[in-house]
Amino acid sequence: MNPRRAALRRTGLAVVLAVTGAVTLSATQATALTRSPTAQPGDDFNGDGYADLAVTAPEATVDGKVKAGYVAVLYGGASGPSTTHKQVFTQNTAGVPDAAEGGDTFGSAVTTADLDRDGYTDLVVGVAGEDNPAGADSGMVQVLWGGAQGLAGGATLATGDSTYDGVGAQGRLAAGDFDGDGVPGLVTVDDHWKLVRTEGPFGRDGSASGGTRAVTDDSDPRHLDMDTGDVNGDGILDLVATAHHGDEYDARHIKVWKGTPNGLAAPEVVVGANGYALQGGESVALGDVNGDGIDDVVVGRPVDGYDSDLDLPLAKGGMVTFVPGTAQGPDGTKAKSLNQDSAGIPGAAEKGDGFGGDVSVADVDGDGYADVSAGVSGEDYDGLTDPGSVVVLRGGAGGLTGSGAVSYSQDTDGVPGAAESDDRFGSATRLLDVDGDGRAELAVGAPKENAGAGSVWVFRSTSAGVVPTGAITFGHGTLGTVATGARLGSGFTY
Repeated sequence: MNPRRAALRRTGLAVVLAVTGAVTLSATQATALTRSPTAQPGDDFNGDGYADLAVTAPEATVDGKVKAGYVAVLYGGASGPSTTHKQVFTQNTAGVPDAAEGGDTFGSAVTTADLDRDGYTDLVVGVAGEDNPAGADSGMVQVLWGGAQGLAGGATLATGDSTYDGVGAQGRLAAGDFDGDGVPGLVTVDDHWKLVRTEGPFGRDGSASGGTRAVTDDSDPRHLDMDTGDVNGDGILDLVATAHHGDEYDARHIKVWKGTPNGLAAPEVVVGANGYALQGGESVALGDVNGDGIDDVVVGRPVDGYDSDLDLPLAKGGMVTFVPGTAQGPDGTKAKSLNQDSAGIPGAAEKGDGFGGDVSVADVDGDGYADVSAGVSGEDYDGLTDPGSVVVLRGGAGGLTGSGAVSYSQDTDGVPGAAESDDRFGSATRLLDVDGDGRAELAVGAPKENAGAGSVWVFRSTSAGVVPTGAITFGHGTLGTVATGARLGSGFTY
């Protein structure tokens, strides 16, 4: 989560999904616009002033049920995430509705928001494989309530309307105060294309007093990922998504629904300098990369090999695109794209690298500019196939740059573990200030580590940025969970 979005959450003017949330305070929009990376973090489930790290294992076996799934939470503190102060949640956890069943994939997506407005951030969990009366795999969204002792109890917030809707799937869940009234709402995606907004405040039984309505769209999209932030600087959260249009799988557009006092406005497609829709990607995150007080859009495009690559040489091996936010919204005419052949970025652009497979935005060195982590889960090195890596790109007044970029992998000195083929290190990344020092740590998931059991790494940050010294790793031995095929590290809150 970016510092600006965290500030919006804290004031109650914004609460976002994708695994983030905030303590809600009464304040003016002017206060909401103040960027403060050391203020109350958005992912703080127990209100102690430190952000907490939530990570998913949606294919984990729970009580013998294969792919039932779980979410693990390591609570933050001055020393970083604690491997002793932790919780593991499944649908068999006391207070969580329903029950763990094979194929539910609890944890298919996670985000945060103070849905019941009690001052504690809640964890919103997608259960995309849930079977409901509406049909198989219609999906579900649930909440785990935050409190002084951490997360406890829960409720069901939304379910799919028909078979294979997949409500709560990865990248298709968001939350936020999209009209600036201090009350958070929930955005879900039915059947990969229909956006539905459920408006709070939410009761502890999961009921939403604001009702449910469709989000305006004038196309036939297939949403790939979404995030929230203030991309026009008006103090109200906006919704940004990447999406295919109909069967045009090579048309990965960036769409923006601006928040207004009347809720989300009609969508706008970000247009590039050539007057056509700017090519997007499969991953999106928002944050103030250029330090002008307005959130920018960062899109990862890891999948190469499409026909459009002929006009996008930087798409080779994957690319990351920076689109600056302005008072009118994201300005695609000033977009800047980078790949591993760009100056300063470690490695070389090779087909299938997957550069930009998962992007996250936050300030890693405390200089006031948000930086970007980009997964490169298909990176090959040392004779290995797909061991994976992650690259941290630096922000600055000119936007995103390759200058000063650093790459990390299990072969980096000081990083625990050893790289192996098909680990897919970097499949998920998250920048989050867990120790409260004003600099975001880097969390990295390798869901195929140890034959698909999965593991997670957390890197410290200093005034020089992310460093391998003191990095920790944890897996099923730490969490006390079943390792076989769990894919721990598949996702983090966003």
